[in-house]
Amino acid sequence: MFKPRTTMSVIALAFAMILPIGLARADQPFQRFLPLLVDLGGWQGQKADGMSMQMSGTSMTTATRDYERGGAKVHAIVMVGQSAEGALAPIQSGMNLQTPDGHMVTTTLRGMPALKAYNSKDKSGSLIVALDKNAMFNFTYEGMAEAEALALADKFDWKAMQAAAQQK
Repeated sequence: MFKPRTTMSVIALAFAMILPIGLARADQPFQRFLPLLVDLGGWQGQKADGMSMQMSGTSMTTATRDYERGGAKVHAIVMVGQSAEGALAPIQSGMNLQTPDGHMVTTTLRGMPALKAYNSKDKSGSLIVALDKNAMFNFTYEGMAEAEALALADKFDWKAMQAAAQQK
């Protein structure tokens, strides 16, 4: 005679095996960005990952990938939604700040509005590229000079990210 717990386990296992075959899983919006978070030669890249969330009138999509080489680290993220819109405010305001320890400068790179921030003491910084009014590419780094970091950020296809951000 079967015990109820064993019977339920067998039924649950059967459903777990059958359901994935019969149900097609819809692609999540973040998945269109994952191939754009490319390998960087000489760097150990983690697996790209993402998240899409929608709540009462608000949505957010992110795709991220981390990289390491020795003591240097890089974090690449594409973000679409209201959070990205808020993060782009310094670019829209034309923020420019220079100190003995670093800078925060708005500029145009590859025809796109951008904000470069660098802390010379820590050899760390960030590049934010406006892909759209509510979409951005953010490239943060530590353990390297700004010129090297900007050369790495240039290896990403910002125009392809922009096109993917505008897809519905």
